[in-house]
Amino acid sequence: MPPVNPQILGKLEHSQKNIQLLLNSHLAIQPASFWIDSSPDANPLAGQGSQDPLPSEADICIIGAGFTGVGVAYHLIELLNNASLSIKHPLSIVILEARDFCQSKRTFTGRNGGHLTPAAFTRFAQRQALFDTVEAIKSYELEQHTTSLLVKIIEENGWASDVDLVEGGHISLLFTEKEAKNAHNDFDMARQAQLNLDGVEWLSKEELSKEYGVPYPGFRRPGYNVWPLKLVTKLYQHAQAHARQYASLSLHTRTPVTAVAHEMTSTYTVVTNRGSISCSRIVHATNGYASHLLPFLASPDGIIPARGQVMTTRASVGTDQIKISSWSGNKGFAYWFPRPVTRDTEKPLIIIGGGQEAAAPSRELYVDDDSETHPLIGKALREFLPSVFEGKYDPHSEPEMEWTGITGYTKTGDPFVGAVADLLAANPDRDLYKKQYIAAGYTGHGMPRAFGCAEVIAQMILAEISDKEWKEPDWLPQRYLTWNRRVE
Repeated sequence: MPPVNPQILGKLEHSQKNIQLLLNSHLAIQPASFWIDSSPDANPLAGQGSQDPLPSEADICIIGAGFTGVGVAYHLIELLNNASLSIKHPLSIVILEARDFCQSKRTFTGRNGGHLTPAAFTRFAQRQALFDTVEAIKSYELEQHTTSLLVKIIEENGWASDVDLVEGGHISLLFTEKEAKNAHNDFDMARQAQLNLDGVEWLSKEELSKEYGVPYPGFRRPGYNVWPLKLVTKLYQHAQAHARQYASLSLHTRTPVTAVAHEMTSTYTVVTNRGSISCSRIVHATNGYASHLLPFLASPDGIIPARGQVMTTRASVGTDQIKISSWSGNKGFAYWFPRPVTRDTEKPLIIIGGGQEAAAPSRELYVDDDSETHPLIGKALREFLPSVFEGKYDPHSEPEMEWTGITGYTKTGDPFVGAVADLLAANPDRDLYKKQYIAAGYTGHGMPRAFGCAEVIAQMILAEISDKEWKEPDWLPQRYLTWNRRVE
């Protein structure tokens, strides 16, 4: 095994602890997640490649197998198949996952809430004041692009029933007058800026009470829910099947990366518990755990791990009363939707997440242990639906499953997207990170953003390989890009 560059490991102040935790993380017992554990066939790629020999070298090593990591591979292969390139050999793409597929501390994909809903206009006034109108609009265009692209892929490939895609719209409840006032202000400012607000519908307290038995006003916007793990599985399988003559794709689960060493030959040695791989390019798709390999991100200006909590509970009434919409409330601290039913008499299973405000003041920030749940958050989630929908949920019922997952928060709420070296403008160590890329830090809102950010990374890599200038997508916010996000 090649020696690990001390310039990198020396900056990991708690590296030995981190490495040991990561080595053991794939063996840790986690609370059962509905997405992973409710069906024996939910995760056919669970141990994919874990017994296979690691390749000695690869052109691109992707660390993390969630929406971002698999998304980069998917987009790269699509771009390669559609580009006119003259390459000497097929690009070898390797995805490394610390635990089972989509079950790592590095990705929330197998443990999230299942919502695929782009933001419509909330926080528009704040973003417009902080940035400018164009930049504020792009915040929503990115989410619209990501969501519509995923839905298009699902429908074109006939995956809708396989991944339980439901187009039920999303209803946001406004519990206080202040919330309602802020929402209307955001809407008005967005409309004046000519943001696309198609499908947004305001709902009065009387309308929601009559239709759903909810004593609050709100608004409805377009939205979907989906089985995230099954969708990422389909995306990986599709990418592998379409690699053709321009690329090869392999996945190695239960293979935690413990270090990345820069070699004098402009390559990297990716060190894992199962051996090392010499890689020309690296993609960090590790979200809340990004600072493990990029220690300068371990600060409030970087990416902070935060624990999210989700549970499943059974409604007391049928779908005729619950309907099929997804929901959010309590300033977004609670979000839920009913799973599809198979029988008319079946009481729908509800997946609800959030409740971090119950763990104040920390709100589970800086927590990266997903082997347990927080009792106060669990209590808040248990009490929430019975208090909002009187008579439709049993306040004494216990959840059928309850689990946690690790998200990655940033100071601005926006992810880091682009070349890692650009985060270190004046730092002499920036050359150690050339040809390394990152898309991470979605701040609990990755479903409508991660796949689009992965597309950007794939475009950047292809531009670099083909020695062409990267062209920025019209829908990408400038502030996401790493060269606009210095971390010193």
